[in-house]
Amino acid sequence: VHLFDSAGAGPTANQLILRIQPNEGADFRFEVKAPGSGMRSRPVDMDFSYDESFGEPSDEGYVRLLADAMLGDPTLFTRSDEVEAAWRLYTPLVELIEQQPWQLPVYPYEARTWGPAAADSLLARDGLLWRRP
Repeated sequence: VHLFDSAGAGPTANQLILRIQPNEGADFRFEVKAPGSGMRSRPVDMDFSYDESFGEPSDEGYVRLLADAMLGDPTLFTRSDEVEAAWRLYTPLVELIEQQPWQLPVYPYEARTWGPAAADSLLARDGLLWRRP
């Protein structure tokens, strides 16, 4: 049973897009049934913008981090036992890589670009594209 007309490309995938600096916010894109008796869907976009919702930009990440440090709030900091546990976990992996380097290609790319063309090719194999703002 097809809930929606088969004409056209069909419904698009739902997307939850989290935006980071400089335009912090989130978009939720999904298909909804269009008004009326027909079974047609259309994409809609729910947009949350931090600046628009609160009338001011969010604090810069390091401002919050430094303020917490001055107030003695350790919530956003990693404890020493966590750091030591991470080293115990990852040191064997690092040593293995050093002994038996992986034969994976490295794709360098320029700073402030969307990455190497190989990333586009990776998704293109399945008919997909990266979403770029």
